[in-house]
Amino acid sequence: MAASAGNFVWYEYMAADAKAAADFYAKAVGWSLKDSDMADFAYTMFSAGATPVGGVAALPEEARRMGARPGWIGYLGVPDVDAYAAKAAAAGARVIRPAADLPGVGRFAVLGDPDGAGFVLFKGKPADDPRERLAVDAPGNVGWRELRAGALDRAFAFYSGLFGWTKTRAMDMGPMGAYQVFATADGQPGGMMAKTGDAAAPFWLFYFNVEAVDAAVQRVAAAGGRVVTGPHEVPGGGWVARAVDPEDAPFALLAPRR
Repeated sequence: MAASAGNFVWYEYMAADAKAAADFYAKAVGWSLKDSDMADFAYTMFSAGATPVGGVAALPEEARRMGARPGWIGYLGVPDVDAYAAKAAAAGARVIRPAADLPGVGRFAVLGDPDGAGFVLFKGKPADDPRERLAVDAPGNVGWRELRAGALDRAFAFYSGLFGWTKTRAMDMGPMGAYQVFATADGQPGGMMAKTGDAAAPFWLFYFNVEAVDAAVQRVAAAGGRVVTGPHEVPGGGWVARAVDPEDAPFALLAPRR
């Protein structure tokens, strides 16, 4: 069954060294790796058990020349990529790559929200969300997605207007401002907050589920990454740690226990 518009259906890492990045995340998160077998494009898929969750490819040279850096980007499922790209642009988004077909895979467009955080609009063939077969807390799944926004109110208005996301609760983070928890149309959880001063630009941060956070932190360090904050306990239970990989791209870990 196809997911409603505005649910995250895929997560992709664009790397300076795709093979090294694939090896790092396989060790750090516990994903298995599989080559996509695309004839003209090297692409490695990350799987949690037998379920594909995301993939990694080399950052295109053209994107590097434009200043793009290695990092994660989320794919948001929609029924009509072209229509949603036009609607997003009218709401202040920038179309970075116009709608195009991936033969045998689907149609996509790359955009930046009004503050510059990147995301992808996607309709698969058929349009199907593989994470519908994974529990939200399953190891290897993406358990939380978080926008470090330029302007929180503007960011929420953009995504809620485009996809119908709803506010669930807000938390006062003191000097860091408000943390707005949201839900997508099908109930995927996430949050938004104003980016901190150490972030060069707004971005989406993805939290990868692991079974125990301390062991995962050790794997990150052993594989060449670096923990930036945590581990620490979060409201509602669970432990998180935020890290950067060997290419200095941010990601986070989420676990039910220390």
